[in-house]
Amino acid sequence: MKALISNDDGITASGILASKKAVEDLCDTYVVAPETQQSGIGHALTLNEPLRVNEHTLRDGSLGYGVTGTPTDAVTLALFEIMDEKPDIMISGINTGYNLGQAELTTSGTLGAAIEAASFGIPTIAISQEVTSDDVKFVTGEVGIDFDFAGKMLKKLAKIILKKGLPEGIDLLNVNVPANPINEEFEVARLGKRMYVPVIEKRLDPRDKPYYWIGGDPYDLDKPGSDGYELRRAQKTTVTPLKIDLTSDMSLLKEWIS
Repeated sequence: MKALISNDDGITASGILASKKAVEDLCDTYVVAPETQQSGIGHALTLNEPLRVNEHTLRDGSLGYGVTGTPTDAVTLALFEIMDEKPDIMISGINTGYNLGQAELTTSGTLGAAIEAASFGIPTIAISQEVTSDDVKFVTGEVGIDFDFAGKMLKKLAKIILKKGLPEGIDLLNVNVPANPINEEFEVARLGKRMYVPVIEKRLDPRDKPYYWIGGDPYDLDKPGSDGYELRRAQKTTVTPLKIDLTSDMSLLKEWIS
């Protein structure tokens, strides 16, 4: 069996190596990821410039492939150029920082890579770990975070998927691991409303012209049963089943438009 592992934190990130370590005794692993940090790039695909693939020796001595593009580019090249057959499972992460809620779902590069793989019928896990300091979220390369617990939870899910696939109607799983988990159980949770409330910081450059930084404060109004509430308040590892088909109730639109 074969696993494709990618991310949005870059080929040298600590989390992607933790994913490889978690599943390498279950299947052959192929690590293909962006060369650099790509957080927030979503499901973007590079169409107007060439892409290159560079071989990397990962910190465990194994081979990985860095792609000079987005997470979606990395997955596309992995599936249609680097691998000789479709993998049995795809893993995106382990991401540094959680990926929660509806609003930010399509801005996440971690989810962008996962959605791309899932669109080809590959059972997929997107996995992210909460961090206690924002300083490490956008670092390219190694970070001083212990991913052992997240790796253990990832291995549990990977074993189930490799044995029986995903349930019908579910294309991928979005997994979020708390920084201080209360147990080794999974909490199946729906998507909350959002991950952050946008905060715009306006500054002036040396010529007194304005420029802006987009940031955010954690959204704190999610209800019990949502991924945001169960992860951040209850410190549970959440699993949210996702499907790519975003089509809503067509009968309601037909009635409304007539």
